[in-house]
Amino acid sequence: MAENQLGGQQVLLLPEGSTRLLGRDAQRTNIAVGVAVANAIRTTLGPKGMDKMLVSDLGDIVITNDGATILSEMNVEHPVAKILVDVAKTQDKQVGDGTTSVVIIAGGLLKGAGSLIDQDIHPSLIIRGYKMAAQRAMQIARDRSKSITITDDATLQKIAAVSLGSKNVGDEKTKDTLAKLVVKAIKQVMEKSPDGHITVDHDFIKIEKKTGGSVDQTEFINGVLIDKEIANAGMPKSVNNAKIALLDLALEIEKTEIDAKIEITSPEQMTQFLEQEERMLKDMVAKIKKAGATVVMTQKGIDDVAQHYLAKEGIMAARRVKKSDMEKLSRATGGNIVTSLDDLGSKDLGFAGLVEERKISDEQMISIEKCKSPKSVTILVRGGTQQIIDEEERALNDAIGAVRSVVAGGKDGRYVIGAGSIDIDIANGLSAYAEEVGGREQFAIQKFAEAMEERPRTLAENAGMDVLKTLGDLKSAHKKKDGSAYGIDLVNNNIGDMEKQNVIEPLNVELQIISSASEAASTILRIDDMISSRGKSHGGGGMPPGGMPGME
Repeated sequence: MAENQLGGQQVLLLPEGSTRLLGRDAQRTNIAVGVAVANAIRTTLGPKGMDKMLVSDLGDIVITNDGATILSEMNVEHPVAKILVDVAKTQDKQVGDGTTSVVIIAGGLLKGAGSLIDQDIHPSLIIRGYKMAAQRAMQIARDRSKSITITDDATLQKIAAVSLGSKNVGDEKTKDTLAKLVVKAIKQVMEKSPDGHITVDHDFIKIEKKTGGSVDQTEFINGVLIDKEIANAGMPKSVNNAKIALLDLALEIEKTEIDAKIEITSPEQMTQFLEQEERMLKDMVAKIKKAGATVVMTQKGIDDVAQHYLAKEGIMAARRVKKSDMEKLSRATGGNIVTSLDDLGSKDLGFAGLVEERKISDEQMISIEKCKSPKSVTILVRGGTQQIIDEEERALNDAIGAVRSVVAGGKDGRYVIGAGSIDIDIANGLSAYAEEVGGREQFAIQKFAEAMEERPRTLAENAGMDVLKTLGDLKSAHKKKDGSAYGIDLVNNNIGDMEKQNVIEPLNVELQIISSASEAASTILRIDDMISSRGKSHGGGGMPPGGMPGME
């Protein structure tokens, strides 16, 4: 129960069972939680990082080293931990990669701020210093970046391969193959405006997962793969040069919205009624045939009688196709989604070189492929277990996000050298900047520089390298004229020229990491009073009994 004293009289502020943390106690608690969250996922960073196994209440298992997935599956309760989860989600949504990095650097910033607060430096000064440091860090990253055109497939594939490198999705050859699929998919679906602006809608790169086979059997489909089977056994299983009708209507006799009673007093009337229904369904099929369609995809149902007539006309059909798949089919085939058969004409039909029913992992699926210029494509993911294909899907989503962040926007994208190289450049630049600024803000800027060393430090730790020696060698190399491309060489467990080893990352990912980590740390440092009205069972600040996993 929180209380205040007013003229010697006790004044109650909060209900019984509430908890409150004030001033330094609140700041220290929040910083400790932030650092604990960062420590919980830091072992997953990089190609030598380890995986986490997460088991839900229902016994569902997730094995991954994807930062955003780990944090969301951990089901954290502390509000500060939730802030960092949101930061990881934002990073994932904005640029698709760097989710682990942003939390690690945010943890480093909070750790540095904790030591400054202990030296009686006010959080407002730290926040101001962090803001100045973030702006300078982003400028250093821009200055060190290099340009890349959308026609440079080789460099785009390197960026995709680096993003895939930290995931357990097969050997190097498999990762190179997947990187090529990612670049091919993005270049297929991207839209270019007359002024050269490029947009890439991630939703139109469909990732379909099926267990069975191996990861290297993952394939690119120049069209859409839908998890449906052909509506009737009498329909053709394969159609070449298909003309596809996309319908948002039921090929059924619709029931009236008001209750109606039909009186039938003789067998002849019953026969006439059934014949009338059959004629209506036959007319529907006739309209589809007249439009020239050889394949029908509809969001709604298809009556058994309509299926019979479609099969008789040699028309393939699938029913109850998901709305999202219908949109993808429209973009892939160039067809229009029609809501009335009276409006269906040849101009509304889509085209695909091949539509066929395929058996994949003991399940029937319909593949609409060999489209002329599809703006929606599919990557069919294969793997031995559900956990493997789930992780492969996460890896592909990260790689798509990384390449998209380079190509989306203007004609040219930009990239920086990875494996800790750009981090050391920024750390060195910020150390020099701190001396220029002076005052108490310089201490915060120096702590920001130290936080930027967290990634190369973690990469070295996860590879079992001598951390102090490796960081010392790396800093020395970057002070030399020809050493600015040096980073953590995880192949040879040493430092090396990462540009020669093709370890490059999108500039936009790096900028988002710096911006998001800085904002998250500043948000947490502004909190000097935590009030929880959830009752004593949850302890201070909403922490569940037993704490958060990995936060001992």
